[in-house]
Amino acid sequence: MAKHGQATTTTTAAVLAVALMLAASAGLAHGICNLSDEGLQACKPAAAVRNPVDTPSSKCCAALRAADLPCLCGYKGSASARLWGRLYGIDLNRAMTLPGKCGLTLPARC
Repeated sequence: MAKHGQATTTTTAAVLAVALMLAASAGLAHGICNLSDEGLQACKPAAAVRNPVDTPSSKCCAALRAADLPCLCGYKGSASARLWGRLYGIDLNRAMTLPGKCGLTLPARC
């Protein structure tokens, strides 16, 4: 009986992992918090885990100016954001510094 319970737990975890990957992929395809896929791609070099650039591009900063920063702050701690970061090679802590590098102020509770 314990084996059945373990199998059910493993299956549930696998389904959850697939659902999170799909949610992360859907977020990338449709944008996140008014940050389009194009904006995400423009910001990726400055938030990359490997060999990041020091300064975000003007396209990245323009995309961040149009983004819903409070929404991004709420999204940053989510499981799908962490998974998305790992899947796409994004350092989430570095990504959260980009608004400041673009002269934007994050909400106080970010």
